[in-house]
Amino acid sequence: MIPPRPDAESALRGAGLRVTAPRRAVYGALSGAPHARADEVFERVRDTVPGTSLQAVYNVLGDFVDAGLARRIEPSGQPGRFELRVGDNHHHAVCTSCGRVDDVDCVQGAAPCLHPGHDTGFVIHSAEVTFWGLCPDCASATSPHPIERTP
Repeated sequence: MIPPRPDAESALRGAGLRVTAPRRAVYGALSGAPHARADEVFERVRDTVPGTSLQAVYNVLGDFVDAGLARRIEPSGQPGRFELRVGDNHHHAVCTSCGRVDDVDCVQGAAPCLHPGHDTGFVIHSAEVTFWGLCPDCASATSPHPIERTP
């Protein structure tokens, strides 16, 4: 179960960041649009924070990642995306048709939940897995007989 997300001011202060209008706006945008690209975040904040530039959004996102407040994911062949869900070593499923990205909880137990097949000498603290396939909408659009999914 994912714990409730703190409000922007509490999250920013908790991460050691100054509370500014652009940071609050970017935090709000990511709260409402997990796995957003920087340009999508910019589109969501540009009208609420006059004078905000795409570069300013990139700077805020970088600050968030550096402070551990956000996570940058980089699905192969796609632009980087940002999310506020951090610290739980979850994974992602990416639709190869429309690009939708969904969270996938740890595949086996607790973090790192996967281990290398042989001793590498590394002390592993997390594992990042990306599942590729078709989301339910794309799968049903391309199949004459939609796949039934059980909850």
